[in-house]
Amino acid sequence: MAACSICQKIRMVGFAVSHSKRHTKRTWQPNIQRATVYEGGRAKQVYMCTRCLRNQSKVRK
Repeated sequence: MAACSICQKIRMVGFAVSHSKRHTKRTWQPNIQRATVYEGGRAKQVYMCTRCLRNQSKVRK
């Protein structure tokens, strides 16, 4: 299962509702990317969502 290693974001479940109001189960997956993060001067490969990836670059600037 896909999960962000920073914010622990996981998939969401719910219903897809058609025009006739028929409910069928569906899932929303977070946009998980593999990224290189530097912690203590060492490179580390982590899986993180794009929002965390974007916010990390904002903090550095």
